[in-house]
Amino acid sequence: MNLLVSRSAALLLPFTLPALAFAAEAESTTHLHANSVPQALGLMVAFAAVGVVVAIVGYRVFDKFTPGDMHKEIIENKNTAAAIVAAAVILGVSLIVAAAIMG
Repeated sequence: MNLLVSRSAALLLPFTLPALAFAAEAESTTHLHANSVPQALGLMVAFAAVGVVVAIVGYRVFDKFTPGDMHKEIIENKNTAAAIVAAAVILGVSLIVAAAIMG
């Protein structure tokens, strides 16, 4: 078991070091906060638009890498299981976008 953990850590090390460096750099930058209500509404609309676009792109990428046409399965064949999987993908991507926006 320890060998498996050490090999996994060795494989993940090249990916975690840049992420830690980016996180340390992000702490030193200024945060995007609204100073007025119109500015807050504008930021909200911008973040919502980016979130919707990223959710749609995430769904399309998932559909591209799965066998068959998920959209066709949901719309034409009324496949409930495919609809549940598609909803889970969209929710998962949306959670990632929300976490990225919140910082």
